[in-house]
Amino acid sequence: MTRLIGKPEEVARDHYMLRLDAGDAVSAPGQFVTIKPGEGTDPLLRRPFSLFDHHDGVIEIVVRVVGRGTGLISRAGGELDMLGPMGRGFSLERAGSALLVGGGVGCAPLNYLARALKGAGTRVTMLFGASSSGFVYCRDEFIRNSHDFHVTTDDGSEGRGGTVVSLMAELLAAEKYDRIYCCGPTVMMKKAVELAGPVPVEISVENYFGCGFGICAGCTIETTSGLKRACVHGPVFDGRSVILGSLG
Repeated sequence: MTRLIGKPEEVARDHYMLRLDAGDAVSAPGQFVTIKPGEGTDPLLRRPFSLFDHHDGVIEIVVRVVGRGTGLISRAGGELDMLGPMGRGFSLERAGSALLVGGGVGCAPLNYLARALKGAGTRVTMLFGASSSGFVYCRDEFIRNSHDFHVTTDDGSEGRGGTVVSLMAELLAAEKYDRIYCCGPTVMMKKAVELAGPVPVEISVENYFGCGFGICAGCTIETTSGLKRACVHGPVFDGRSVILGSLG
């Protein structure tokens, strides 16, 4: 069992920050943990969460409440049954410039990545896409961990009105980036990969992980080199290797 530090903190509409005692665990940006929602068998399956950050022995995750399981986790106290960190994380660009493009709760792993990249001397531009201002979380952390931080909202209630990939297209036309990282809805990532052109692009897929160890094969995705289990071969992949249309 893993000790929960403090109570879950609401950081945006339906989004909660949980801080967990990670002891001497090591991790990399882009990895994830899985949490069992309750003590019994209902809900049965564990829930996966990307690492929002990991420092000083504390793992931070952002939980978006979408159902009973995530609702139970968002109200947890004391201890949680957590496994991880697990999976394959992002490749860290050690110099030059990087464009980070996130959508919704998919922005979460990009915060840890941004901090690592900035600390390694990379110039970081972060794009945070949300449906409205009420769903934008942890602004101060994203601002602190990037050189340039931009918000887009579908309804124009904060930052730039419109989609995050529209702003991405404008920035790519005006600036040169050495690497692009992306996490969010599949349709957003598909467009981001198309816009990337020759620039190396990595994506973190968000399909459901049943076990997190590759045993159940429930997270299998189609790639240009065959079927891959996202929980062990990913969740981070070369964006051009994933057949995004197959993710649904």
